[in-house]
Amino acid sequence: MTVVHEINTLVWLGELSLRYGRRITLGEVPGGVWDEVARPGVDTVWLMGVWQRSPAGLRIALREESLLSAFREALPDLTEADIAGSPYCVRGYLVDEGLGGPDGLAAARAELAARGLRLLLDYVPNHVAPDHPWLTEHPDRLIQGSADDLARAPDAYIEAGGHVYARGRDPYFPPWPDVVQLNAYSDGLRAAAVETLVAIGDQADGVRCDMAMLMMNDVFAKTWGDRAGRLPAEDFWPYVLPRVRERHPDLLLVAEAYWDLEGALRQQGFDHCYDKRLYDRLLHEDADSVRAHLRAGPAFQRGLLRFVENHDEPRAAAVLPDGRNRAAAVAVATLPGATLWHEGQFEGRRVRLPVFLSRGPREPVDEPLRAFYGRLLPAAVTARQGEWRPLTPSGWPDNDSHRSVLAWTWTHADARHLVVVNYSDRPAQARLPLAWDDLRGHEYRLTDLLTARTYDRQGDELTDPGLFLALDAWEGQVFAVSVTGGQAE
Repeated sequence: MTVVHEINTLVWLGELSLRYGRRITLGEVPGGVWDEVARPGVDTVWLMGVWQRSPAGLRIALREESLLSAFREALPDLTEADIAGSPYCVRGYLVDEGLGGPDGLAAARAELAARGLRLLLDYVPNHVAPDHPWLTEHPDRLIQGSADDLARAPDAYIEAGGHVYARGRDPYFPPWPDVVQLNAYSDGLRAAAVETLVAIGDQADGVRCDMAMLMMNDVFAKTWGDRAGRLPAEDFWPYVLPRVRERHPDLLLVAEAYWDLEGALRQQGFDHCYDKRLYDRLLHEDADSVRAHLRAGPAFQRGLLRFVENHDEPRAAAVLPDGRNRAAAVAVATLPGATLWHEGQFEGRRVRLPVFLSRGPREPVDEPLRAFYGRLLPAAVTARQGEWRPLTPSGWPDNDSHRSVLAWTWTHADARHLVVVNYSDRPAQARLPLAWDDLRGHEYRLTDLLTARTYDRQGDELTDPGLFLALDAWEGQVFAVSVTGGQAE
């Protein structure tokens, strides 16, 4: 199952340069550092932000007080040299020479491949930088406006390349000031999107498509209406992705997706889509809410990308109390589908760094949290194999704390694993009938892979009334379940 480790490439290389006392580019990362990146279970590394950033976009960002305020909040000793511009304001899909250029990326990919890891890179389908060549060479690929539009709404339009263009946006927020909107209905854009993704596929093993749902016909129509022109008969991704797969049939395609459009994007060709709904439930809601989300069918579950933080969301250590943070991590690590871990998450970093910045603040390492992840990742590798099945705990008339318990099993040949999580801030007790039908008449040992504690139980009890659980607040356990030999007395 896909496990992604996201790295902010520009910041990471800067930190490595300080660590080694010399400039480090992608082609010069020491082998020992790649070994550190290759954490247990991780099979894909997302090098976020490798493409050429826009000087024009940077100039716009430097004038935006709201952005500058956010930069200063994250980095109190901010200087102008720390502001590199947005990696999602792309001037060209060429690796920035400051990061090592195409040769550096190829070297990095080779180092990852030698460790059994795939390389994932970004693609931004919705917008480009204001100095992107298409503004002068292919204006038909963008949403255009008029001089009147620019005069009426200068925050929504921009003049560039002798034309007035709409600034990039989604339908629910003000326009982004530093980017120009592409036209999802344009035949020329669709053909160019295929070419771009094929070129990225020549350099990487997977692509993470930024804000992928914005290019869907119905979403685009809601955002742009008649300005986009005639509604195409075929949606954007069903046109683009099959043509890309003709050249790169094994390319991993990941969609950043919101608004409950994960299922639709999966049907349109993506391997995995962000599970923002689970993220919100883990962050703000209770176990019943999480359990309801997990009732969806196995195929839907396998197509989701689970996370508790990424570069667009607050740091989990900053917004989740310590126990809840760990409980959420146990859940996402052991559910079906893909998993996304964010650079710095294991060390308990608390500052969400704007992607415009090339440097982050120095933060102390949360050593207990790092040790916890050091146990969780290998435990998840061991457990998350075979068939996944959610379980329903039961309780007693005078004790409904079982409703706070999340539970599921993994079964692969003779290997059996059980995951239980008390997703609440108070102790919980429950009975958990296990779904394996051959437990009776044997003795079993449950070994918690997070603590190495063992529990011996009779198979008859595990079947009916079920395993008795007494979990502390936010406690999670990952059990290997093994027969201890012989039949029970």
